[in-house]
Amino acid sequence: MKMMDETDQKIVAILQRNARTPFLEIAKSLGIAESTVRKRVKVLEGKGAIRKYSALVDPTKMGFGSVAYVGVDVMPEHFLSVSKKLTDYDEIRVVTTCSGDHSIMTEIWMEDSHQLRRFISDKIETLTGVTRTCPAIVADTLKAH
Repeated sequence: MKMMDETDQKIVAILQRNARTPFLEIAKSLGIAESTVRKRVKVLEGKGAIRKYSALVDPTKMGFGSVAYVGVDVMPEHFLSVSKKLTDYDEIRVVTTCSGDHSIMTEIWMEDSHQLRRFISDKIETLTGVTRTCPAIVADTLKAH
């Protein structure tokens, strides 16, 4: 697969900082035509390099006092069904499959630590095939984008 060229990388970097940056502003900062930016963004969207645009929010200012990354260990034969089921819960903001200590990692937002613990024990640990959960409570987010 062809890598993005330097101009595409710069466009994406600008949009990652602020997805609402007007194409004309991007074009001026890069010294290219606005139509070039528009066409390149359309291609990047079409290829899936830009999947969507969203707002980056502070969970604590939205009433979520407890944010955790939770590793979920699963028996191999239940890996796909558990992964899919985890994506069904609104409380789970991110579900990733990965190598390392845990085959599934999640990001969960709850009002408080009591709700978080109850959600993990009642919803995740009861899923068929889950063998262990390992929550890590977020103390401070130093960088997010």
